[in-house]
Amino acid sequence: MNQGWAYREQVPAAGDGRTVLAHLVAGYRHSNAVVWAERIGRGEVVVDEVVAAPDTILRAGQWLVWHRPPWQEPGVPEHFEVIHEDAAIVAVIKPSGLPTMPAGGFLDHTLLALVRARYPEASPLHRLGRFTSGLVLFARTRTAAAALSRSWRDRDVKKHYRALASGIAALDTFHIDAPIGRVPHPTLGEVYAASPAGKPSHSVATVLERRHPIKGCPTNDGTTLFEVAITTGRPHQIRIHLAYAGHPLAGDPVYDVGGGIKPQPGLPGDAGYLLHAERLAFVHPLSGEAIVLHAAPPPKLTAAIRRSDPPTSPAVHTTFIG
Repeated sequence: MNQGWAYREQVPAAGDGRTVLAHLVAGYRHSNAVVWAERIGRGEVVVDEVVAAPDTILRAGQWLVWHRPPWQEPGVPEHFEVIHEDAAIVAVIKPSGLPTMPAGGFLDHTLLALVRARYPEASPLHRLGRFTSGLVLFARTRTAAAALSRSWRDRDVKKHYRALASGIAALDTFHIDAPIGRVPHPTLGEVYAASPAGKPSHSVATVLERRHPIKGCPTNDGTTLFEVAITTGRPHQIRIHLAYAGHPLAGDPVYDVGGGIKPQPGLPGDAGYLLHAERLAFVHPLSGEAIVLHAAPPPKLTAAIRRSDPPTSPAVHTTFIG
């Protein structure tokens, strides 16, 4: 059992005049009205430090807090590998299945908790999805965190991933510029996906290997192994962008061709896809040295023949605009 957690929210303008119960049901669809009413009845929900009733009327600007009692978290891989460490930074390899940060049902079973058990001062500079494996960079000082955050904002940090996508890619290279923003989700209320109203995003996907359909298997349309470089870091960007380009990650439970969500989508944290943060290049925040870190991809994301030369056919650059 963990120690429980207090989820805090400042009531937005849209919540003004709503009852506490109606607001929680509308905003947090992972639980229905009966479950929220039970939590309120146990005194777990407070508004401006006063225990709330289901029919308590909210006003914009108030603080609404759900004091979630201790719970048993799902099991996860509880390990990581350190590949670089100095006085300013530490870089680790996260296994697939381990959340980077607390969210949903996870609090202690996270990479953050494991890393801070060894490096109490460490602060993550980015995050990976639960089932994305690979490199995560932490700052160990405020100076390092500020410098690297500026590098991230200025797009000076270079990130390369491996991804296994559905279908056989017709082109060798895709430049994908679909904006990413929030869209409706039947369970969570909203999730990130391709959206004309979203924020600018950019990815470059390069084919490493085409894996053609298995003979005699009518449900297998083949897959494509991509290397993906991203210059922006929107939530679920690679999953969304490859889906937008017509190649959702193989087994992705959420994103469909076109970059939207499936008619009956799973949750973004569900398993099924293969994605790995393989390379991270940046300038050291103190020394100014160019650092390039590499995490070998898992076997299913390794090409049968390592290609060091350019493709035999010219790369075709196609820009997808949302």
